[in-house]
Amino acid sequence: MTLGRLPRVVLVTRPTDYQALLVAHGTREQARFILEGRGQHIEEVEDRHHRFERALGTVLRAIPLKWRRSLLDRSDLSAFVFEPEDLVVALGQDGLVANVAKYLEGQRVLGLNPDPERVDGVLVKHTPEDASDLLQDAVNGRASVESRTMVEATLDDGQRLLALNELYVGHSSHQSARYRLHLGQHEEHQSSSGLIIATGTGSTGWARSIHLEHQSSFALPKPTEPQLAFFVREAFPSRATGTSITEGLLSAGEQVLVVSEMNEQGVLFGDGMEADCLPFPWGATAAFQMAPERLNLI
Repeated sequence: MTLGRLPRVVLVTRPTDYQALLVAHGTREQARFILEGRGQHIEEVEDRHHRFERALGTVLRAIPLKWRRSLLDRSDLSAFVFEPEDLVVALGQDGLVANVAKYLEGQRVLGLNPDPERVDGVLVKHTPEDASDLLQDAVNGRASVESRTMVEATLDDGQRLLALNELYVGHSSHQSARYRLHLGQHEEHQSSSGLIIATGTGSTGWARSIHLEHQSSFALPKPTEPQLAFFVREAFPSRATGTSITEGLLSAGEQVLVVSEMNEQGVLFGDGMEADCLPFPWGATAAFQMAPERLNLI
């Protein structure tokens, strides 16, 4: 930490399912009525909310009183100004770490699992009870940090998108996505369900499913490995479209280029966040490659 400057912890959360129900239906009683009409019970959702609240209290108490702190909702990430030496704490599911990662520039992230009985915790590997020791270790340079590869897309209009798990490019609906794919010296017109470009972190999710479906001969990259995997989903062979380039690995300096042939509703988004997409209309070009940024995960 900078000499004389107190550490700052940025604690990132997202609304619980119970809080979302209250926003949608106004009161607990109305939410209970709606759920019971669907054969569900609000008590289970409420119990998960209380578990989260207890976890949040534990983490807040773990931050030393003299340190600076900011409590941040996931929806406010795009407007928040991170400091270079911030300690970012993500309290939630693995997806919250992915949401945070694309807004950082090397800051360390501590993922905390508020409900280990229900959440696997690949990226949120620690419990709230671990927070006190881990924060002290981070400030004093004792914390073990894992540097994970990220993927970026750059469009020909200057826009850029980062992701920790994978980037998707295709049609926003279930219609076929049409585009030209360039890999090295090879080019092919394709019609498919879109394609994804995944990191090693994403190899346990969407990429793994496609990898199994394709019966691919190569191994998926590891999270810290400087390599990406790309997969075309359900490529359709026709007189105008081919299926010879449907998967592969990208090392440092290599990229996949995609030129859109979709008049409307072509999109590009990362880590499943469809609401945070970039338009990808006819003629637009996107280059996919390893990002210079990496996620520094404690």
